[in-house]
Amino acid sequence: MGRNSKAAPIRSMTGFASRKGAAAGWSWGWDLRAVNARGYDLRTRLPDLVEGLEAAVRAALKPLIERGNVNLSLKLQRDASAGPAPINHEALGAVLATIRQIEETALGEHDLELAPTTAADILAMRALGDSGLGAGEQAALRDALLADLAALVADFNAMRTGEGAALAGVIAEQLDRIETLTARAAQAAEARRGKLAETLRENLARVLENSDGADADRVAQELALLAVKSDVTEECDRLVAHVAAARALLQSGGAVGRRLDFLTQEFMREANTLCSKAQSRELTQIGLDLKAVIDQMREQVQNVE
Repeated sequence: MGRNSKAAPIRSMTGFASRKGAAAGWSWGWDLRAVNARGYDLRTRLPDLVEGLEAAVRAALKPLIERGNVNLSLKLQRDASAGPAPINHEALGAVLATIRQIEETALGEHDLELAPTTAADILAMRALGDSGLGAGEQAALRDALLADLAALVADFNAMRTGEGAALAGVIAEQLDRIETLTARAAQAAEARRGKLAETLRENLARVLENSDGADADRVAQELALLAVKSDVTEECDRLVAHVAAARALLQSGGAVGRRLDFLTQEFMREANTLCSKAQSRELTQIGLDLKAVIDQMREQVQNVE
């Protein structure tokens, strides 16, 4: 009981969170979202203004999000009160020289007059921007961004935890249904046992009456083998064990999606075998109902981290 009380909650793989922040003359907006995936895949869209930011972001997210196709974007801008970003004059000179060379080549060699380049066009060129941030200022901004990222991920995981709790409830109800159907299958199999034995005895007598020289012991062995092959006791026992294992995973919490997905495959394997051995309308219908519930559970499990 103590272990379960400390267990991490089950989370959905899908989620979304956004957050705005500001510090040291800069403002920013985060956007974090995720959808289902077989593994962990993080894609980022971060400005390269702050050195080492992407590596720090990836390191921070890795232990907090274990599974899902995750997209993180950051929009960072200087506050208007801080004034315009200074111009990189060395880069400006190089750009102006290149523009003049292009214009002269176009006119002299190709008799092509280009549209004039405006100051706005030049300022929009990324190379001209200079953050004006020293190493210490960059470190301070990076720390502020990473602190805000932690709050963003907390909001993101809170949403996924809420969805995960709802998923766990749905899966628990489906496990209850599987348990009930498995008990009904065991009862139906027990009820047909006497009829099945009687049918086998009748078949044995019919074979012996219509087969000259047939080995009665060999025929009896073959019929007994058929009886064993139609017994669904093991399938029912394994279904009960799988239900217990799935419930234990739900109680343990954390990233249990892959293991639950594996269990749903095992559930379906036993249900298919039960249907193939049914030899009765009631047992066949129970097997089909089991397959329907298991398939529904598998759809839910696909959303679990």
